[in-house]
Amino acid sequence: MSFTYNRTIRFQDTDAAGVVYFANVLSICHEAYEAALESLGIDIKQFFTNPSTAFPIVHANVDFMSPMYCGDKLFVSLTPSKIRVEQFEIDYQIYINDKLVGKAITRHVCIDATNRQKKGLSAEIVKCLEKLR
Repeated sequence: MSFTYNRTIRFQDTDAAGVVYFANVLSICHEAYEAALESLGIDIKQFFTNPSTAFPIVHANVDFMSPMYCGDKLFVSLTPSKIRVEQFEIDYQIYINDKLVGKAITRHVCIDATNRQKKGLSAEIVKCLEKLR
């Protein structure tokens, strides 16, 4: 079962037209990713601060089906999948009530944080990805 994150759209998320600014959708997706990591018992401060392994985003994509406005109550369904030995992707489905209003994908690559070279996903990370599926 995928992980679900609840979020209210705030005024700061919107642009001059009153709808969510496109780049903020990726920020909301990243919030969902962080919440998913926390749900697995991962210390996100340690995960993101001076780690030996890092998971930078190498590709991101967002599709919008309907506008999102200040005050809208979202839920973001997050489903990861391993796509290569050193890469995984997270699929985000963004809903207001039962209506799909947006979709996003982030692709992450596993690297050694010291030399910045790609490396295979650890068994621990693969296990975490499987728990969120």
